[in-house]
Amino acid sequence: MTAYKRHVDPATISDLTIARLSIYLRCVDRLIEVGIDTVSSQELARRFNLNSAQIRKDLAHFGEFGVRGVGYNVSELHRCIVEILGLDSERRLLIVGAGNLGTALCHYSGFSGENFLVVGILDRDSSRISDPTPAGLLVEDSVRLGEIVKQRQVDIGVITTPASSAQSVCDQMVEAGISTILNFAPIRVRAPETVMVKSVDLKIYLEELSFHLTQRNRNR
Repeated sequence: MTAYKRHVDPATISDLTIARLSIYLRCVDRLIEVGIDTVSSQELARRFNLNSAQIRKDLAHFGEFGVRGVGYNVSELHRCIVEILGLDSERRLLIVGAGNLGTALCHYSGFSGENFLVVGILDRDSSRISDPTPAGLLVEDSVRLGEIVKQRQVDIGVITTPASSAQSVCDQMVEAGISTILNFAPIRVRAPETVMVKSVDLKIYLEELSFHLTQRNRNR
């Protein structure tokens, strides 16, 4: 039996917990694919190299899930995690920066699946305007950012510009009313406290892996 709390203070939920919910959702998707109807936290942890106590602790933030001695109903757990993460609604994305990364993200299935829809890609380079992307979108002029945000009801802004332009683009997004921003530029951008900004710097992860490789080689 599942008693899901639909009103949770987001300030009490850590980003790590939310990230793990995304992982749990992928695991549950896999269970549904192979026809498993019920799973315990121990079995879920064993199958996907997770921590059963952490699974129970994370889910407890949102209510009571599963039946003691039986486990979780897989389809019900899937439905609840989808609702918790807000994936039962379409999220409309606008990408600014039509370089290699921006155009690749247009075509990336995670950005163009059933929950997320890229509704435009913008650039300030006049030579790029009207260029087609692999996803079929045409590059549009970034001077129209505010207009496009309102017309296409954009939920999430995505910055894929060089570092020198990122802060200006972020400011434009905030001014246009976007309250959630995903920043791929290799610089931290500033935004009001009411705006959620997530930065993804792929080089940081590569440098972290390089550190571990270096230490491993030194300890041989």
